[in-house]
Amino acid sequence: MEQAEGSEGVIESAEEFVRLRQSSDPRDYRRAAVEEASEEVWLDIITHFPDERAAVAQNKTIPVPVMEALLTVGEPRVRFMVAMKRKLSPRLLDILAHDEDESVRLQVARHRNATKEILESLLADSWSEVRSVASERLSAM
Repeated sequence: MEQAEGSEGVIESAEEFVRLRQSSDPRDYRRAAVEEASEEVWLDIITHFPDERAAVAQNKTIPVPVMEALLTVGEPRVRFMVAMKRKLSPRLLDILAHDEDESVRLQVARHRNATKEILESLLADSWSEVRSVASERLSAM
C-alpha cells in the first residue's frame, strides 16, 4: 500500500490525522484507523479536535494513557468505543463498569478481560441486561 508523501506509517500530527479522516481516499481513511501516533499527537487531537475523539477511540494502536484521556471527555459513544478495546486493563474496566451510560456498562460485562470482581459488581447494575450478561459470564467461569 502506498503511503502519503512524507509518511512512514506513523501519524505525525493532529492535523495529519484530521486530513486522513476527511480524505475521500479509502487508503487515507484506513491509515487513520491503523497507524500509530505519539501519545502527544493523540492527546492533541482529543483536546483540539473534539469531533475526532470517536475516531481516535477506533484507532487500533492507541496506548492505555490515551484510552484514559478518552474516558474523561464526557461522551458516552467514545467511552463505549473505549470499552470495546481488547487491551483494556482491569483498572479501566472497573472505571467503565461504573459509567453512567448503560451501554458502556453492558460492553464491560461482555468484555473478555472483565474480572470476576468486576462481573460481580455488575450483578447489582440498574439495567437488567447488564445483570443478565454479567451473570452468564460468571456462570461460565
